[in-house]
Amino acid sequence: MTCLQVLVVDDEPAIRQVVAAQLRKAGYPVDQADSGNAALLKLSKGDIDVVICDIKMPDLSGIEVLRQARAAGIDTAFIMMTAYASVDTAIEAMKAGAVDYMIKPLNNEELLHRLSKVCDLRGLRAENQVLRKLVLGSSEEVFSFNSPSMRETERMVIKVAPTDSTVLITGESGTGKGVTARLIHQKSQRSDSPFIPVNCGAIPENLVESEFFGHLRGAFTGADKARKGLFLEADKGTIFLDEIGELPLSLQVKLLHVIEHKEVRPLGSEQARRVDVRIIAATNQDLAEMVVQGKFRQDLFFRLSVFQIHMPPLRERREDLPSLIKFLLQRSMRRLGNGRSITLDPAVEEILINHDWTGNVRELENAIDRAIIMAEGDCITLGDLPPQITRFAQSPQQRNDNTRLSGGLRESMRKLEASLIMRAIGEAGGDRRVAAQKLDIGLSSLYRKMEEFESNGLLTEE
Repeated sequence: MTCLQVLVVDDEPAIRQVVAAQLRKAGYPVDQADSGNAALLKLSKGDIDVVICDIKMPDLSGIEVLRQARAAGIDTAFIMMTAYASVDTAIEAMKAGAVDYMIKPLNNEELLHRLSKVCDLRGLRAENQVLRKLVLGSSEEVFSFNSPSMRETERMVIKVAPTDSTVLITGESGTGKGVTARLIHQKSQRSDSPFIPVNCGAIPENLVESEFFGHLRGAFTGADKARKGLFLEADKGTIFLDEIGELPLSLQVKLLHVIEHKEVRPLGSEQARRVDVRIIAATNQDLAEMVVQGKFRQDLFFRLSVFQIHMPPLRERREDLPSLIKFLLQRSMRRLGNGRSITLDPAVEEILINHDWTGNVRELENAIDRAIIMAEGDCITLGDLPPQITRFAQSPQQRNDNTRLSGGLRESMRKLEASLIMRAIGEAGGDRRVAAQKLDIGLSSLYRKMEEFESNGLLTEE
């Protein structure tokens, strides 16, 4: 399996066809051009990685083809070939931007060796570009969990990481599915290759195929240059498909094809490209139920769920909270504390430990970040916490008192409903529409209940 799409350019059919046949036998996808102008036409589509080009041709010389390609912004690698050994010609080719120079007849083993070097060089450059763009957090600290459920999760990560198995990570938003996916990659044999995270729900439906598989120049309106695509960027590495349940059904079919045949076809291309990618998917939805509803393909679900890892919500593993709070505080302090050493007031720590954290680790980290920014001195106090957390904070005595009925069952239920509404609004950052969605009620119903409870003194907004 190779990383290169090759174009062989020579006006002599016999030489062109022999070279192309040797490369195909070695596993390279190959196209041919019988002239310099034909080569430029094929290069303009943007899907050629390497050109093996004769220098002496009737219409355009190989060096002129190279110069015109560079002038058009095409960075395809050129290996020049000629039947006439000349130092001046070699120097001219290298100055024009050729990566190598070979004398005809080409030695097959030597050609394959030089192509392999080009593949390594281009792969390293592409990976460095991806690393710069994504700023991979490979050196980020790893938290050691105390809860049995998370220790079991860590055990499963260690088991599956060295394999090439697809992995499906499930769990509520904010439980650390992305961190777990990155950990699997870092502990795998692909750790030196790219890790490409993709939020399937954040890409407009009409652009998903192009983002995933790439496109050639002119493949559709606005495609003014070729795009490699995320799967080819992840070649030899791992692609993390977060929110996989948001993937349109039409793309689910094509993703299944990638998994089964290990190849992608860029938009506008007639040739499929081989790709060696490990797929890790994640979702906070019930994919099995989506299959029943016809919203997710059963065959894709089976392919993705070869190995499942479930991330339990934070409220089900409270034994992790004390040390997790300290860990996140230290990490956020280095990032936001401006050199300060910041501690937690004991009352603040109790509130953080007893809060339900419906947004899980992400919500906890956001609360700590905010508290560090708000803290006036070197100690985080109750006033530094988000209002939606302190609003519902209660002492142990208050929590015990709340178990007693006051004013009868109906009145207690009304108080509970008012409390839940205010909590949902707080967790939504004041966004009533989001709060209504969380509560699974209509926006008009939410406003009606708020008005009713406020008029009865049950609802007090801060």
